[in-house]
Amino acid sequence: MLLKRSRLLSVLAAGATVLATTVAPVQAHPDDGAIDHATDVHGQVHDQHGGTAGHLPASNANVRLVGKMNINQDFEGRVADVGVFGNFAYLGAFNARDCQKGGVYVFDISEPTTPKQVNFIRTGNNSYVGEGVQVIRLNTAAFKGDLLLMNNEVCGAANTGAVGGMTLVDVSDPKSEKFLARGFGDFQPVSLNGPGLAHQIHSVFGWTVDSPSGQKAYAVLVDDEENFDLDIADITDPRNPKLIAEYSLNSKFPQIIQPELGTAESFLHDMVVKKVGSKYVMLASYWDGGYVTLDVTDPTNIQYIGDTDFTNPDPLALERGFTVKPEGNAHESEFTLDNGYIIAADEDFDAYSVVARNSTENTEFQATQGNNTPQIDADTSLAGRTVFVGRACPGDPPVPAATAAATIAVVERGVCFFTDKLVAVEAAGGYSGVIVMNREGSDACTGLVNMDVQGTIPALFVGRDTGFGLFNTPYDDAACVDSNAQLAPIAIGTLGDTVSVAAQFDGWGYVHLFRNGTGKLRELDTFAILQAHDPAFAAGFGDLSVHEVATSLTRKDLAYLSYYAGGFRVLKIVGTGSNARLEEVGHFIDEGGNNFWGVQVFQKGGKEYVAASDRDYGLYIFEYTGP
Repeated sequence: MLLKRSRLLSVLAAGATVLATTVAPVQAHPDDGAIDHATDVHGQVHDQHGGTAGHLPASNANVRLVGKMNINQDFEGRVADVGVFGNFAYLGAFNARDCQKGGVYVFDISEPTTPKQVNFIRTGNNSYVGEGVQVIRLNTAAFKGDLLLMNNEVCGAANTGAVGGMTLVDVSDPKSEKFLARGFGDFQPVSLNGPGLAHQIHSVFGWTVDSPSGQKAYAVLVDDEENFDLDIADITDPRNPKLIAEYSLNSKFPQIIQPELGTAESFLHDMVVKKVGSKYVMLASYWDGGYVTLDVTDPTNIQYIGDTDFTNPDPLALERGFTVKPEGNAHESEFTLDNGYIIAADEDFDAYSVVARNSTENTEFQATQGNNTPQIDADTSLAGRTVFVGRACPGDPPVPAATAAATIAVVERGVCFFTDKLVAVEAAGGYSGVIVMNREGSDACTGLVNMDVQGTIPALFVGRDTGFGLFNTPYDDAACVDSNAQLAPIAIGTLGDTVSVAAQFDGWGYVHLFRNGTGKLRELDTFAILQAHDPAFAAGFGDLSVHEVATSLTRKDLAYLSYYAGGFRVLKIVGTGSNARLEEVGHFIDEGGNNFWGVQVFQKGGKEYVAASDRDYGLYIFEYTGP
């Protein structure tokens, strides 16, 4: 699942010109079990898109279930996003159960009441498909036909048959696919998954541009593996795609960042491109950077149009009785039919956030939790005085036993696996928790990672500046970034400040309504199902976060939501201009519950339908019947 992580990072890729507040996702070293940016964000180790247990009761209002059909698999968590083109729906195959046989399921929906699976298009053996499932029609000099674009995320090496990047497939006959390009993307720097693989991507979106010289086609890729995470390719000849531009919006347009909130984990997650007037406009969902609109008429020279900030304190939580910082997590968004508004979906799988405090100095600090250790949650907290115990690797000086005065071990990252460090701390005896502080290096220092670590006591990760601060030790970020070898100048056994770590209820992910325009975009309203901000529904009812939005093709006031265990939801924009607000006008939850990932609007026989992908089942087709 996506974990709440907020941090300022120290550097971008070599050669980039950045401001002091510029941020970037941390890349992992394979030396310690850190979960890299791509994995951490997009669910390779953590199950990003939630669990399968629990659901809300079946209910229905103003929504007709037109048809549904399961995929030809008998296990849950298999289905990812959905795209529709012509008489066919395309559903991504995610990483469940063992990350084998990823790809795209093809359903014939020519008769929406009786959809049926007619094909399965494989990707690499150790690759899978997430957000990127789209078909577009090309009419270029090099190719005429229907083109499937799908993303590839990686859970194996090149010699296992894995592919990264995007795959382009001729689906002019969806029952008999023809591969045009496989595993195309960015190969520099060398992929975190090994040489010979394009960087893995979580999503891809294609669009066409007509001109007097003929049609051109482009695709934008979410590069999971580097700071320049917005890659654009020319796919006019889909057999020979060309990477033509790479961008880090953090460095090119630093105004999108909100460092004063600590919501600095700013990276591309998803995007759409739409022709608005004479311009081609990209709407990029840039996680804690917010939602960003860009003029991509010239893909090699994109221009800033506008972006959103997250209101502090969180407006919907405040409305429902909780004063908390905004979660961020700009996941996916779309323009309304008339382009007057943007409807945006923040994804958040944890109804609780971690609040870490230096009790001695009465200040907060940012921290992440290890993935296979006791979690700080509604029933578990951590408090005590810290003590520095070194690097805690095999061959290092032994970890001293805990004392009555100090029960939280502070460990320095480096050399060995996080689990090795935790084993050494637990073997020393008496510790109630461990804090790992980052090492030196251009990809470390103040940045945070999530730890793949096992143990029986809570384990947290903090930036090197935070770790030094616990022991009143001066920290020099420039020196830290430029070095890779120096250990912390803190003696083993040194007592530090007292800390406390607790969980705070802040609700699940929800929906925003923004007025489209230029500069900072105005937030007009928010929406969440009532259970999303009720602590009684924090566990046991499935994931109650929104995932995606799809706006109507015929009405400027209507939008459809995939809401995981919250079901399928229909929203209407009521009012106009700056007085517009969101109102729920329809919903559907099936018997036994749902776990919806994607929604896609399509038309057939003069009617508007919505295809929805259920993670644990397959394809649903809905029709809104309300006013």
